[in-house]
Amino acid sequence: MFLSEAPLLLLLKEIFHIFAENNLGMAITSDRLRQTFSEGGALEIYHEIKSDGDFLGFTKQYAFDSDYRVARSALWGLTKATDKELSQLQVLLDELINQAMHTENSSVRRLTLSIIERLELTEDNLRTDFLDYCLDHMVAGDELPGIQTLSMKLAYRMCSFYPELKEEFKRIIEAMEISYYKPAVKGLRAKILGGKYQYK
Repeated sequence: MFLSEAPLLLLLKEIFHIFAENNLGMAITSDRLRQTFSEGGALEIYHEIKSDGDFLGFTKQYAFDSDYRVARSALWGLTKATDKELSQLQVLLDELINQAMHTENSSVRRLTLSIIERLELTEDNLRTDFLDYCLDHMVAGDELPGIQTLSMKLAYRMCSFYPELKEEFKRIIEAMEISYYKPAVKGLRAKILGGKYQYK
C-alpha cells in the first residue's frame, strides 16, 4: 500500500524538522559565521544561541571579532533576539558603543547601533562622546539611512534626559535640509517633531 502524495510530503517535512532540531546544537564557529549571508542563516544562528541560552558569552566571543564578516553575522543573529534575551548584553553597553563609533564597516555599525537601541539608556550611563556621534551621524549626508535613523532615535533618547539638550536636538532636526534625506529619515523626523515618536 503506497502513501498518497500529501501524507508523503507531510512525512518528509516532519523528518526535516526533526533533523533540524537535532542539529541546533551544532557548534557555532567563526568560519561558519564568516559564511552566513542570508536571513535564514541569521535565524539559525539565533535559534542556536537561544537553545544554549548564553547570549552574553556568544556576544563576547563573536560580536567584536576583528573580521567584520564574523562580527556582522553574529550581530545579525542577535538582532533576532527578544528584548529580554538582549538584556543579557546590558553589561556590554560601553563595548558596543565603542564598536559602533569606531568600526569601519557600515554593516557592523548599523547592526551594533540596532542592538544598542534596544538596551537600557539612562542618565547615569549617558556618554557625551556617543551623543555627539549620534548627533553628527543622524544628519551626515553621506551616511546610510539605517544608520541615520538609528542615530536619531538614540540621540533623541539621550537628549530627553535634559530639557536644554532636548531643545537643542529639536533645533538641529528642524534645520535639516530634509529634501536630501531618504523617506525613513524624513518619517522619523516628522514623528519626533509631531510628538508621535515613542521609544521603549
